[in-house]
Amino acid sequence: MLALGRHLILELKESPYEVLDNLDFIEETLVNAAKSAGLTVVGKTFHKFAPQGVTGVVAIAESHICIHTWPEYGYAAVDIFTCGEAFNPHDTADIIVSKLSSTNSSRTEIPRGIAVQPSEART
Repeated sequence: MLALGRHLILELKESPYEVLDNLDFIEETLVNAAKSAGLTVVGKTFHKFAPQGVTGVVAIAESHICIHTWPEYGYAAVDIFTCGEAFNPHDTADIIVSKLSSTNSSRTEIPRGIAVQPSEART
């Protein structure tokens, strides 16, 4: 497989309601996590649901970071997708898990790419 990127899927459980329902805090956390890891933020969009919950995407030159929260369950689903070898998505994940105060988290890494040899890639 020609790995073109790394995709982390984070399952964050047992986070405080107040944290997961705070749009400004969630946005700041994802943007700062990207910047702290050396990623290039090129855009962002976030939305606060009623009565609770936040969803958002930070577009980065290297791909994206997105989140959806269920404060009533203390749960957040986070995806971090980075292209190339220059960045470790686990660094970004560590920041997000810590800032969202998850006491029960897991992560799965999926290599993303195509089943060709580099010599077969189109230019």
